[in-house]
Amino acid sequence: ISNNLSNINTTGYKKETAEFRSLLYQNIQKQTTDTNGQEKPIGAQVGLGVKVAAVGTTFKQGNFATTDGAFDFAINGKGFFMIEQPDGSIAYTRNGNFQLSVNTSGGPITFDANVDTTKLTFDNYGNIKYVDATGNAQNLGIAIGIAQYNNPAGLEKMGDSYFKESVASGTPRIEGQDANLQRSVVKNGYLESSSVQAVDEMVDMIVTQRAYEMNSKAITASDEMLQQANNLRS
Repeated sequence: ISNNLSNINTTGYKKETAEFRSLLYQNIQKQTTDTNGQEKPIGAQVGLGVKVAAVGTTFKQGNFATTDGAFDFAINGKGFFMIEQPDGSIAYTRNGNFQLSVNTSGGPITFDANVDTTKLTFDNYGNIKYVDATGNAQNLGIAIGIAQYNNPAGLEKMGDSYFKESVASGTPRIEGQDANLQRSVVKNGYLESSSVQAVDEMVDMIVTQRAYEMNSKAITASDEMLQQANNLRS
C-alpha cells in the first residue's frame, strides 16, 4: 500500500496487490466428540496465521494526461513499449516519456541526416511519418515497437517503471507481426497516469491498521491467558 501511494504520480505505474496464504495447521485432536460422546465429523485444527505469497500487479488502464512533449506516448491497450538497455537487453514499460525506442524489427530507430525530427508525425499504431516541404506525410517504414505478453503479471519488476521477461510471463508477442493480437492504440502527446486510486489505498491502509491492532490484542490476550494458566496452583 505504501509503495502504491508513493507511486501515485509515477507515469505508467501499475497498482500492486499483496496476496496471502495460510500457514501450517496443527492437529489438536483428529477425532472430537460432543457432550453426549458422539463423534463429530470434523477434527480440531489450529492455524498458524498467514504469510505473503506474492505481490501481484494489476495492469489496469490508466488515464491519459496531455503533455507538450514531442516524444511522449501513451498506450491504450495491453501492449508495452520496448526499451533497449545499456547491456543490449530489452526492457518493457508503459511509461512513454522517452526519446529512443525499438522498432518492430527489433533494432534501434534511426533517421537519415536530412530528416528534420521536428516534422515527424505518428499514427495510432506508432508508425512514423515525415512531413516534407510540400506538406505530404511520407511513411518512413519504421514504427515504435509494441509487445504483449500472455501473462503480464509474471513480468519481473526492474524499477524505473521497467519490466523484464521471465519464465512466468512467457515470450513477448510483437504487435503487427502476430495476427492473433488485438493491436494497441498509441497516442502521441499523452502520457499514461498511474492506475493507483488514492481513496482506495487510504481505505486499504485503515483496514490493514485495524487488522494489525486486532492481531496485536489477540496475541496480548493469549499471552495473559497462558501466564494465568502457569500460575495456577492445586
